[in-house]
Amino acid sequence: MTILGLDHLVLTVASIDRTCEFYERVLGMRRETFAGGRSALKFGTQKINLHEAGKELDPHALHATPGSGDLCFIVDDLAAAQARLDAEGVVVIEGPAARTGAIGAMMSIYCRDPDGNLIELSQYR
Repeated sequence: MTILGLDHLVLTVASIDRTCEFYERVLGMRRETFAGGRSALKFGTQKINLHEAGKELDPHALHATPGSGDLCFIVDDLAAAQARLDAEGVVVIEGPAARTGAIGAMMSIYCRDPDGNLIELSQYR
């Protein structure tokens, strides 16, 4: 077997509506409703499925907790990403900083979503 890529991941959140509003407004993702009213955030060919804390769908992570995620998204223009965060009043907690991603050197900035998940926005050099 060979892993070909990542299709989706799941975040446990305190409020699905608050989470969707942040990811749509700040990061430009699209909310998708599917399978009996479930919510996901779509971007490119991937998505983030959302579980509300205390109402997780089975099966789920053993210790599903809001704010335990650490996500890295690749952007096309890090300066534009930082300007977008600034315009939306989202605090950059670190960066720009040199990092190493899955395919090489990149520059990253970090912020937090409403649950405190760490969000890394990165551009490959």
